[in-house]
Amino acid sequence: MSKDQIVRVIAKKILRDFWEVHEDAEEQLLSWYQEASKAIWRNPNELKKHYPSASILIDNRVVFNIKGNHYRLVAKINYHYQMIWIRFVGSHAEYDKIDANKI
Repeated sequence: MSKDQIVRVIAKKILRDFWEVHEDAEEQLLSWYQEASKAIWRNPNELKKHYPSASILIDNRVVFNIKGNHYRLVAKINYHYQMIWIRFVGSHAEYDKIDANKI
């Protein structure tokens, strides 16, 4: 692995499927995807510098607020391999019904 390898986000289709139903989220999710795809985060502290409102959970899971906290995105990050797996994207109400530590 290159020292400056950028993050690989898996899978954009999850975001696309969501914004096709929730069109108001498209711009913000696409922006998040583009930023995350160009990021080099070696640990949660580096991520928090760019996304201070992100919540760091156990097992390298992170909750991102999307569109003024109207939507939530839960991702699992492997900092060593620079990979992000999107585990959930949904409304705040839908997020309240899941366990973000396990999804």
